[in-house]
Amino acid sequence: MAERVAGRLDRELIVRTALDLLDEIGLDALSTRKLAERLGVQSPALYWHVRGKPELLDLMAQELLRPGPQPGVAGGTWSERAREVARERRRRLLSRRDGARLVAGTRPGPDAAREAEAGIAELVAAGMDPATALHSLVAIGHFVTGFVLEEQAAAGRELPVPADTGDFPLLQAALAAGGPPEGNRAFEHGLGALIDGLARHLPNHEEGQR
Repeated sequence: MAERVAGRLDRELIVRTALDLLDEIGLDALSTRKLAERLGVQSPALYWHVRGKPELLDLMAQELLRPGPQPGVAGGTWSERAREVARERRRRLLSRRDGARLVAGTRPGPDAAREAEAGIAELVAAGMDPATALHSLVAIGHFVTGFVLEEQAAAGRELPVPADTGDFPLLQAALAAGGPPEGNRAFEHGLGALIDGLARHLPNHEEGQR
């Protein structure tokens, strides 16, 4: 019975269904048992394709971050391309409930390795050593994931604005002018500061960005 049922499944269907289920119930409630119920099979049928929940989460995270067409990334300076890649990562993480929590701690797949290799090669060609290049890419990825972790945790939660007592005039002015700490403006500010700082590790800052 399990073999016949397993023949109707494939990893693509399992992962796609798991991501849809994640949107509905969240990461904490997600289990292989509930996934099997959604697919209409017994849990053992899943193990023909995934060895357990850890591997399932790895595959879900890899699918969520699978590289796709990125108009506007090609050309321009390295800083501009890095900003666009970071924005796309944020968009993908935000596209699924608990997307950042899903990705944090899971193992990257071959697509991520190829993407990292290409990113390192670009920075090495500009004069950066491989280790610094990798650390630079990791820093950007971790910034985006960490920002979205806070962003998704704050979703639906009212921003605690201090009472207008005159005790926090600068904080109130900052929130009024710049929006919430998890907003687009805060993201762009942090991303820009990080990438501009990393670009200074290039031997020739201006030429290396091209």
